[in-house]
Amino acid sequence: MHYITREYSVPRNAAENARFMKFLLLGFAAVLLLFFSAPEVSAQVQPLQDPTTPYLSSAAAASETDAYPEQAGSSSVMTIHKRVDEVSVVFTATNGRGKFVRDLSQNDFRVLDNNQAPQILDFRRETDLPLRVGLLVDVSGSVRSRFSFEQNSAISFLKQVVRAGADRAFVIGFNSHSKLMKDFTDNDAALSSAVYSLHAGGGTALYDAIYLACKEKLLRTGDERPVRRAIIVLSDGEDNQSQVSLGTAIQMAQHAEVVIYAISTDDSGLVMRGDGVLEQLANATGGRAFFPYKMSDITKAFSSIEEELRSQYSVAYKPADLAADGRYHSIEIIAVNKKVHVRARPGYYAPTQ
Repeated sequence: MHYITREYSVPRNAAENARFMKFLLLGFAAVLLLFFSAPEVSAQVQPLQDPTTPYLSSAAAASETDAYPEQAGSSSVMTIHKRVDEVSVVFTATNGRGKFVRDLSQNDFRVLDNNQAPQILDFRRETDLPLRVGLLVDVSGSVRSRFSFEQNSAISFLKQVVRAGADRAFVIGFNSHSKLMKDFTDNDAALSSAVYSLHAGGGTALYDAIYLACKEKLLRTGDERPVRRAIIVLSDGEDNQSQVSLGTAIQMAQHAEVVIYAISTDDSGLVMRGDGVLEQLANATGGRAFFPYKMSDITKAFSSIEEELRSQYSVAYKPADLAADGRYHSIEIIAVNKKVHVRARPGYYAPTQ
């Protein structure tokens, strides 16, 4: 306030003196009010959300999730029944002609973790296990040419592979951001509606979409019994806006024990940079990448994935030297019959705590 340094003349009568004192008191009161109210204002300021963290938004229909007994009364606290020292691997076995071999037993395979034989805890054919699958559809501007046909093929796939009462699927559309179009459900009409509601346009954040689908949906399915987890990605593999890296997306998929199947939307007939990305995602998780040139090849790719999902094996084991050090562990599953080829994810990262 300027009155602190300014010189004032002595008031000439009582009325002027009273007005002067009133001015001083009002000024002093204003200073006190500002001083004591400042902490209150600052206390209301909330910390800003990290702008580099990807997030999964929801479409209106996605919140209408079908109710399931295992999700009733769920809270924000996640209960994990799986042993922390247990590793689960989904794998396939094919013969020399590439046909699936579905009638093998535990004695027909050898499992190595970091070149050491682990303790096998469980072995089963996956055809009996429920499926939790995420359909991730690239809706960026680069996938417009065959988008409608791809939608129809994806819908046909979900109708064939999701068994009512046993399996569940969700749909995410992504461009520069990821949107949950429909949460877990076995209702094929609801899934179809979600896929049909997708519209192409925008940039591409593929790695973010995979990271979020694994972290937010497949890592915490709410199931108390063993399930299979898979992602089907429809994309050209080109990423120009993700906030997480390809390596981070792969590591999260491995952590959630998700198998990734990728179907390329590129119809140029050329080998593009995105093709290598799709192959990396598939190979690192034990899945496959498909590069259909003709539209009819898209339908064949979905059919191949459907057949594979019904032809898998699962093994759970306790590694001999697992420590909470974040180290990479290699996985080898070898068929006793040399004519049988096994495909599985090549490894995983140990937990850090």
